[in-house]
Amino acid sequence: MAYVDHAFSISDEDIMIESPFSFSRRPPVKEIAFAVALLVFGSVFIVAGVIMATHKVGGDRTHGLFFAGLGSVLFLPGFYYTRIAYYAYKGYKGFSFDNIPPV
Repeated sequence: MAYVDHAFSISDEDIMIESPFSFSRRPPVKEIAFAVALLVFGSVFIVAGVIMATHKVGGDRTHGLFFAGLGSVLFLPGFYYTRIAYYAYKGYKGFSFDNIPPV
């Protein structure tokens, strides 16, 4: 009977050992650099797209709208994960580096 009780018992030690996630306090440098790169390139593409669309530089208006759309697709996840990294660095409640997915 003791074997059955031990086989089906769950303790804190078992949960910590069998966790598929690794918890570390070090910031994920590669993921943060990727998020900042997305943010910067997205901002540059949005500005370039707006300039191209309004002044017709480097093509017609359609090219400018394409660049602005591509910039917004790059900007949104970059801003989101950079914001999470910044708030986790500052120590705000509810934000941690574990919320940033691995690349």
